[in-house]
Amino acid sequence: MAAAEAETTVQALQEKTGKTWHEVVLQTLKRNDIRLVPYVPDRVLTALIKNIHADPFFTTFPTAREEEAVGIVSGAWMGGMRSAVLMQTSGFATLANVLASLAIPYQIPLIMFVSERGTLGEFNYGQSLVCRTMRPVLDSLAMEHHTITRLDELEFIADRSIKQAITTQAPVALILSPLLTGGKVEK
Repeated sequence: MAAAEAETTVQALQEKTGKTWHEVVLQTLKRNDIRLVPYVPDRVLTALIKNIHADPFFTTFPTAREEEAVGIVSGAWMGGMRSAVLMQTSGFATLANVLASLAIPYQIPLIMFVSERGTLGEFNYGQSLVCRTMRPVLDSLAMEHHTITRLDELEFIADRSIKQAITTQAPVALILSPLLTGGKVEK
């Protein structure tokens, strides 16, 4: 499916449900008492980031790197606060060490929302390479992950994944496909 077709599909689903994907994520975070949301800036996640900043329920701020956000979330969990990290696919490439040496062995319920780049009309070859390695890295770490492609499945998968991560004290990656978000296209 071409990027333009994906964007049209996303818009049609939003019209049908009356909600955008980022509104669903925001509501799901609130329902699960996820209050701290560090992120690395990303164009695909911009609407979600702006809405989280605008909502006094959340404490949110940008970080310089994804590893920094994971460290902040880990410390927050140890201090009794639930949190999630927002990032894009390319940022995931820097996380293998911090996942294998901190989040997984210390049972941190790290909840990552990853905007997927590197597929469906991607114009940056580097993004494509990282996209091909992300799922194999998650699999090799035996880390739970779900790729969400449809608005009608987003709330269920996100809500249940957050609950499972907290209950089992294990990290989870929620990969937000361009079929859901509309992705990033070269202009």
